[in-house]
Amino acid sequence: MPKKERKRLQVVISEEQDALLTRTAYELSSPERLISKSEVVRLAIEKIARELGEGEHIDEYRTLLDTENVSDE
Repeated sequence: MPKKERKRLQVVISEEQDALLTRTAYELSSPERLISKSEVVRLAIEKIARELGEGEHIDEYRTLLDTENVSDE
């Protein structure tokens, strides 16, 4: 069975965002399974997409994207 083909995405994040990713991965990890920062990002993408599909939190996400902490600059 062939491996799933995955696309790679490179993004630049701040040290604060990296720390949030690290902390979230640590909190989601258990002694049986370590969670990677990439898994946290994939989980976040799925969660946001699901919520937007259900019409939830759209204004909250737009507000967050308007802040400097999440901007793409």
